[in-house]
Amino acid sequence: MNKNNSIQPWLSVQNAAAAVSFYKNAFNATETYRLETPDGLVIKLSVNGAEFWISGNNDDKTINDKELQAENIRMILIVDDPESFFKKSIDAGATEIFPVGEEHGWKLGRIVDPFGLHWEIGHPVDAH
Repeated sequence: MNKNNSIQPWLSVQNAAAAVSFYKNAFNATETYRLETPDGLVIKLSVNGAEFWISGNNDDKTINDKELQAENIRMILIVDDPESFFKKSIDAGATEIFPVGEEHGWKLGRIVDPFGLHWEIGHPVDAH
């Protein structure tokens, strides 16, 4: 097994700079890569080693003519302390979909970030 293999989501959003700021505040994300061009940003973020990419323009202009389908993509952020990440996300501007609770073998809650992306924050109950 190659330990370098991974799947890293790439999220295209409007106003990438604002999105990066949100994820830094909400998830304590750290920036590990940045490419700035006249057309926009490409940034790689890490949340305790869980990595994902953000790209988009530097303002509120639409990236493309496709509307974000919130249910098409849902991120799961697995953390030891979902309550603190959940609260920090709400404080940073996310909207609660459902609070952190235990169900179906998971302890998690769900938010939608200011960019329309849904995040479930939690961990499997059996793993902790």
